[in-house]
Order: sequence, then C-alpha cells, then structure tokens
Amino acid sequence: MAKSTAENTYLRLKTVLDVLTEGVWSGDALNAGQVLAEATARVPFNEHEAELLSGGIPRGHKTLTSATAKLVKAGWLVKGRSGWTITEDGMRATVAFPDADSFAAALDAGTPVPAGTSVPTAPEGFVRPVSAAAATLAVPAKEEAPKTSARKAPAKKAASAVGKAAKAIEDAVEPVVKAVRKGKAAAKDKTEAAPAAASAETSAATEPFEGPDVETLAQPEAVAVAGDFNTILGAPENWAPQYDEAQMEFDFLDQLWKKSAELPAGFYTFKIALNRSWDENYGAFGTFDGPNHELHHAGGTVTIRYNHATRDITIN
Repeated sequence: MAKSTAENTYLRLKTVLDVLTEGVWSGDALNAGQVLAEATARVPFNEHEAELLSGGIPRGHKTLTSATAKLVKAGWLVKGRSGWTITEDGMRATVAFPDADSFAAALDAGTPVPAGTSVPTAPEGFVRPVSAAAATLAVPAKEEAPKTSARKAPAKKAASAVGKAAKAIEDAVEPVVKAVRKGKAAAKDKTEAAPAAASAETSAATEPFEGPDVETLAQPEAVAVAGDFNTILGAPENWAPQYDEAQMEFDFLDQLWKKSAELPAGFYTFKIALNRSWDENYGAFGTFDGPNHELHHAGGTVTIRYNHATRDITIN
C-alpha cells in the first residue's frame, strides 16, 4: 500500500539529513537543489505527489521544500545562500531516531537528541553512493519513455522535474544576491548584527504538509516587517528583521504575507525585509532598498500585507 504524503515527507526529511551527513563524510558540498533531488529520488513520489503543478514542479517537491523548515526549527539544519549545512545535532539525530516513526515523532514533538548520542562517523571504506537523482536526470531526452508510458509511471516523470525545479529556485535567488552586493553599506552592517539568526525560520512555515493544489510564485523563506515598532511587538530592538517577532505569516490562499499587531496611536515607519536580513528589502512603492513605508495609526489592531509578486504593501 502506498504511503501517505505525510509519511513520505517525513521519510524524505530524514533522507535530507542522511544525504547531508554523507556529504560531510565525503567532503562534498551540496546545494539545496541537489539535496532535495537526491531525497526525492531515494523516496519516490506516489501518484498524488507526482502530479505536476502549473509551474512544472511536482506536488511532493513543493511539500518537501516547505517541510524542511521543521529541520531548521529543530536545529538540525542551517540554510544559507551558499547551501544547506547539517549541524552536529542533525547528524546525531540520524542515530538517535533511526527509523521513520521515531524520527517523525521526535520532529513533531520537538524532542531533543538524547545526551551522549555520538556524532556518526563514516563506516570503514565508505564511498558516497551514486546519486539516484543524478542517474535520473542524466537520461538524454531522446531516450525517455514515450508520453503514453509516462502516465503509468508518474513518479519517474516527476523525479526528472525535481532537479529542474530546484535549480530554478536557486537561479531565481542569484540575481538578487548579485544586486545586493552593490547595495548600501549600512544595510550590510545591519545584516551582520545578527548572523546566527539570519538563517532561522518561523514555525508557521512548517505546517501543513499539504497546501492548495496550485503552483505559485516561489516565495522567500521569511518576510519581516522591520521598523521602529519592533520592540512594541516584543523584539529586543527596532529595525531588526532577524527576530521572530517581526516575521509575517504566509497565507497560501491569498498568496500574501500578513502581520497583525496591536499598536498604540502614533506615526511609524518600516520596510519589508526578506529572509531575516537587509540584503533584500523593499520600501515605499515596492522599491528595492527604497524609502520607508509610513503608517499614521489611530491605535488598535493593524494588519500589514505584502504581495511578493508585485512588492505591494496594503495596510488596514
């Protein structure tokens, strides 16, 4: 009997850690796309997960990408522009929770890795396994099965799209990274103020495993309302996109990032900052590194919405 999406996703999350652990043993640096492609190749999609959404990305791939936030929250994975890095606790988790059931239970409950669990070392004579994903993606187009047979093996068809989809996400980020390097030095200073927090993710991004059955614009990993009222929200300081208190929540149905808060009457300014840093931020009129948004507030609840497709901000 085919496993459910949730069961498969937990298996793939554990496989993500296994793949990264093998990378540590072999000294190979893997980017996010390679890790995800390998995980989905080792744990193939069921028919439901293999369905290609409108963007050409398998449903299961989208689900797994969102679910990796659980690994970050647990402290087992660190995401950065240079790639994904497994922590020592993440490596120890593969030993402490070796089967799918114990791994899923620990991840959901936030169970820490038992003290005394050793960091696994490479078995004697270890050779990194031949990438199942690479083998799938290396098949030339002319050797692919006819379209008539693709319906009988949707998982295989979807697997060949995983690497392509993952690479597209990676490529979409790269132009921003290059543009930002020419940005203001002040923004760079703010980023360096909290390097450890820059890769954290909000817990809201971890649920559920299944979103709407529509493919959408690739979204940032996190979006923050960073301004002169962050301390009112409970953050240690203002203009600080790295803190949880500044993070917005993504509404899959509306495709909008939202933040509601109780604010005293007053005049406030803020910007929208992506991925818990100032590297990519948007001000008034959706301008990159533009002037501050202004909020003249009469007091009470205010909701700020950010549309990543248009960079528009609405406030009410």
